[in-house]
Amino acid sequence: MSSLEMKTATESESLNPYVIVQQQIDTAAEKLGLPIHITEILKKPKRVLHVSFPVKMDDGSIRVFEGFRSQHTDAIGPTKGGIRFHPDVTMDEVKALSMWMTFKCGVVGLPYGGGKGGVICDPRTLSKGELERLSRGFMEAIADIVGPEKDIPAPDVYTTPQIMGWMMDTFSRIKRHNAPGVITGKPLIIGGSKGRNEATAQGCVYTILSALEDLKKPTEKATVAIQGFGNAGRIAAEKLSRLGFKIVAVSDSRGGIYDPEGLDIERVGKLKDSSTILDYGAQYAISNQDILSLDVDVLIPAALENVITAANAHDIKAKIVAEAANGPTTPEADKILFRNGIIVIPDILANAGGVTVSYFEWVQNLMNFYWTEEEVLTRLESTMNTSYRAVRDLANEHGSDLRTAAYMISLKRVAEAMEARGWV
Repeated sequence: MSSLEMKTATESESLNPYVIVQQQIDTAAEKLGLPIHITEILKKPKRVLHVSFPVKMDDGSIRVFEGFRSQHTDAIGPTKGGIRFHPDVTMDEVKALSMWMTFKCGVVGLPYGGGKGGVICDPRTLSKGELERLSRGFMEAIADIVGPEKDIPAPDVYTTPQIMGWMMDTFSRIKRHNAPGVITGKPLIIGGSKGRNEATAQGCVYTILSALEDLKKPTEKATVAIQGFGNAGRIAAEKLSRLGFKIVAVSDSRGGIYDPEGLDIERVGKLKDSSTILDYGAQYAISNQDILSLDVDVLIPAALENVITAANAHDIKAKIVAEAANGPTTPEADKILFRNGIIVIPDILANAGGVTVSYFEWVQNLMNFYWTEEEVLTRLESTMNTSYRAVRDLANEHGSDLRTAAYMISLKRVAEAMEARGWV
């Protein structure tokens, strides 16, 4: 595709995630034959809270931060979804992510609707004390609309178990009783679940193994490229490497590295912790864009939204695209990949391991009874494999891509709950 054609393709499609998720809902709803009034209800969040709150900085100054919490639908149960700290957070992004969470919970059969939160900030520029005050300030601002029976946040981009611990503690102080079930992804000592930190990546690995089994391709030496070497991307690389996959390329926000003979993932991890993965060697350097077009068996977009668009979808050569990130592929790109015979394991399925184990954590908090890591991972594997097969079979039945089938399963569940409640 020429540079002019790429520019035209990019300009002709919306990269607004809120518009994209509405398009995805329309596509699946049409195949299901859902009444228009149900579709229109589900194309907008039920509630969005926009807050601003002051934070005292280390130098004594006061900064005012803005944040959002979106709750899509509580037809099936309380809303559930992460909180991200990022300078590019927008209301439309948070609304879209809350809607994706509804369908992510639906495809794996969790009794939740979708929620999402975000604060406009760059946590990398904040001290630990400033980050704690920011975290507690945001929880204070949204405390009225969250809770174990209302809306349960979790970690997301640039938020950590420690941040979840501060938020849980703040909520507990406000309510004047210990409330571990208000938030998931916490440190183990205060009610976190074993297996939670690796759950998103582990769930993605399970779906990749299922897809390769469908293709009758052995995992031994199957090649993998991963765009995004944060929590999900890094853990996926480590787990796949131990299973015999050959990880040939990884990248982070600074750039990437590529070795067709396979990267030493242990060494890459150490460089990530101490300096930068680019110190692996200048001869291995590759751009974040070029990593997407490598001729590999599995491509894992594990960064942010809209990295595969109509402008570059024709360049994708991977046999499987497993979306560890939320919203990495636009609807126009989806059509191109489907026509080219590329299996896209959609985000609402591929990265649903995180929310699945978050659900397990919430259940353990409510019972005050905790499972072993083996129990958690066994339940996760069963959930992911069952969900993948259901999506694959429905896609084959309707001749659709996996994303549309995943949305059909979720939309049907939510619509049935709305009807059972007498909402429609």
